[in-house]
Amino acid sequence: MTYALLILLDIIVLFAVWVRVAASNPKRWHVTVDATPKQMDGGVIMVTPGDSDTFKRLFDIAKATPRTRLLAGGADAGHATFITRSAVWGFPDYSTMQLHRAQNGDQIAIYARLRFGRKDLGVNSARVTDWLQRLHPTQSGSRKT
Repeated sequence: MTYALLILLDIIVLFAVWVRVAASNPKRWHVTVDATPKQMDGGVIMVTPGDSDTFKRLFDIAKATPRTRLLAGGADAGHATFITRSAVWGFPDYSTMQLHRAQNGDQIAIYARLRFGRKDLGVNSARVTDWLQRLHPTQSGSRKT
């Protein structure tokens, strides 16, 4: 029984280490984001009106999120991908935001998704919703899903 518990503990520790050290290839995660809102089991695409100044504000909001770091892109490029890790296990979620210019108004599309598993239990949607509420604190309904 003791050996079985030790083996189980070893497996849990190895899994936790693997999740935290698994490489994040920017070519895989820094993708073009379609400006069509969509809800998925493992993530979400949300769209909000915004120009390059709005994008830079959203970029700063994302960058200031706890356990979040920039993977690729930048504010000046109008295209950026962030990794946000969960507090306990350190699971990585990827959020790519991209500025889309259009004649009927510029938009920012945000694609937030998980890396491991199939369902994110609404974590990515909640994070993006929080970012958009911080971006537009006086506008309810500025978010499109």
